[in-house]
Amino acid sequence: MITIEEVENNAQKREFLEFPARLYKDDTAYIRPLDKDIEGVFDRNTNKSFENGASARFLFKNKEGKTVGKVAVFVNKKYLEKQPTGGIGFFDCINDQKTANFIFDHCKNWLLKHGMEAMDGSINFGERDKFWGVLIEGFSQPLYGMNYNFPYYQELFENYGFQIYYNQLCFSRKAHAPTSRIFNIMHAKHSKNENFSAKPVTKAHLEKFAEDFYTIYNKSWESHGGGKQMNLAEIKKMFNTMKPVMNEHIAWFAYENEKPIAMWINIPDLNQWFKYLNGKFGLWDKIKFLYYKKVKKNTKFVGLIFGVLPDWQNKGVEGYLIVEAANHFRKATEFLDFEMQWIGDFNPKMLGLAKHLETEMTRKLATYRYLFDREKEFERHPTV
Repeated sequence: MITIEEVENNAQKREFLEFPARLYKDDTAYIRPLDKDIEGVFDRNTNKSFENGASARFLFKNKEGKTVGKVAVFVNKKYLEKQPTGGIGFFDCINDQKTANFIFDHCKNWLLKHGMEAMDGSINFGERDKFWGVLIEGFSQPLYGMNYNFPYYQELFENYGFQIYYNQLCFSRKAHAPTSRIFNIMHAKHSKNENFSAKPVTKAHLEKFAEDFYTIYNKSWESHGGGKQMNLAEIKKMFNTMKPVMNEHIAWFAYENEKPIAMWINIPDLNQWFKYLNGKFGLWDKIKFLYYKKVKKNTKFVGLIFGVLPDWQNKGVEGYLIVEAANHFRKATEFLDFEMQWIGDFNPKMLGLAKHLETEMTRKLATYRYLFDREKEFERHPTV
């Protein structure tokens, strides 16, 4: 017998955060996410997704009163899909198919009451940059904001009837490896154009770079659907949040006549410091963070976003920007490894970029979809 508790009081919120820590206590690859990052998803004052949707969290307990699973379920009008589609996320469960089925059934029933016809999981109530996907290959230490789970989660989802809507692919390379021949050719071509320039993001001019990000991001991602658009206030807040950990050598923009046309946004892998904090980030933990940031060498940086304005795509701008940036940070930083945040398998342009970067795939996550009408034909994410 399994009982259901909706997460409402402080004790239940703590249990929602503590259950995964117990579940993964013997897994050396697990890095506990910051509690504040998870709680922020469910804070109506900070998560703008509540303006267009609703969310609920649940704990699932066995007859002894011990937690055996947890999940969040949500609807978002900005999550634009072929049929009304809700989401489930922050799913954790013991290795038991019956328990998982019970949780998935509860999510389906909740979403049916909200007019949904399908559910995607494991996803986030908001942007795709955090807590998105079920890890199915590459069970190494996760990047900051990246989901991590046991290998058996794939069976729990697929045995229930979830199908892969798209794969999320992550690629890595050595930071000091030479740039590819094709990128060097692109760079040589555009370097002759005196109207072209490349600039690293500096903290002193953060607001200006946030505005450039806004220009490129929304024009480049407007065809992706799924709630990808961001407003300028959100972007400025994101840049200010990143400011304390930003490295001024590894985030770059390309310009033509001083107008932004491409961006390559990278930051240090924060989990290399956060892994010492056990999910906490109070005053004392912030002091500890500054200490570890100073004494623990971080050798990996992470590619968050690469974008080129539609009018400049397939014209070699990406090669120009990458070579300009790589030539700089190879000299100015001590980073050894570079890993890209996930690329959807529906995005051949970005997969081509990863190929030309001469990377190797290091992990794969899956965004699963379950259609409530089991007779309806399942379709994969369209190519963009």
